[in-house]
Amino acid sequence: MQIAELFTTARGRSRLLNWFWSLILWALVAVILLPIFYMVLVSLKPRGEILCPYCSIFPTEWRFQNYSEMWKSLKFNTLFSNSLTVVGIATLIGTFFSALAAYALARFRFRGADAYSITVLATQLIPGTLFFIPLYLTFIWIKKNLGIPLVGSNLGGIVLYIGFYTPISIWILRSFFASIPVDLEEQAMVDGATRLEAFLFIVIPLAIPGIVSTAIYIFMTAWDEMFFSYTLGIKTIPAGVRQYITGAAGTQLRYDYMAAASLVVAIPIAVMFFLLQKRFIAGLTQGSVKG
Repeated sequence: MQIAELFTTARGRSRLLNWFWSLILWALVAVILLPIFYMVLVSLKPRGEILCPYCSIFPTEWRFQNYSEMWKSLKFNTLFSNSLTVVGIATLIGTFFSALAAYALARFRFRGADAYSITVLATQLIPGTLFFIPLYLTFIWIKKNLGIPLVGSNLGGIVLYIGFYTPISIWILRSFFASIPVDLEEQAMVDGATRLEAFLFIVIPLAIPGIVSTAIYIFMTAWDEMFFSYTLGIKTIPAGVRQYITGAAGTQLRYDYMAAASLVVAIPIAVMFFLLQKRFIAGLTQGSVKG
């Protein structure tokens, strides 16, 4: 196609428009990837070059040992194990209770159902940091009166993340259960199945994409949470990485170690998302068909 045809014919103008939007999209991708690219460079730089205003953006010496030194100084094995335990258990329990509550709201009309739905949604409109002091005092009260240690323990992290991410998960799954035809359950019950059997063998298999999407959402969000885990003394990876700024790990302002740890933390989430992205997107779009 000649250059003149790009401006004078409908096909040419359509192709020009496609090129324009492609250019915009690639520019957005570059903007999104730029911080990650810079973080990779910082993780491989000598410490003295990171805050040097006259140094090149690329390291003069590629320090791959930053990763091994970070791993040892931060006791990364323990932090990784704690994060996996806290986030994994919170995801399983949060998804389970969210599915039960969402199914009840989608299928049954009972007194207080609307008020409960609005209350659940309203909790998401309040900034999370406002919960910190009441939450901390509650954890202290439970320790003092019931003897259950929640501050500084994995149990506290599990309780925290279940409470934080269950409300929005209920809303995600509620839309999803509402999109499943009621006729399928009624037909199963006409054939002799109980309500529980219809739920387990008819509804749950159809709701798997939505349940998996919700579980992925809880896991990814809890995995990156730092403020509450750090202030409540829960030793997860984000809270541990924060120590490189405060010097609690014995090394102040180690941005090289922090960048290396951040990349290592992001790898499990990135791998999980790439493996499950089709199911995650399918779950979100299918649940949005009917609210």
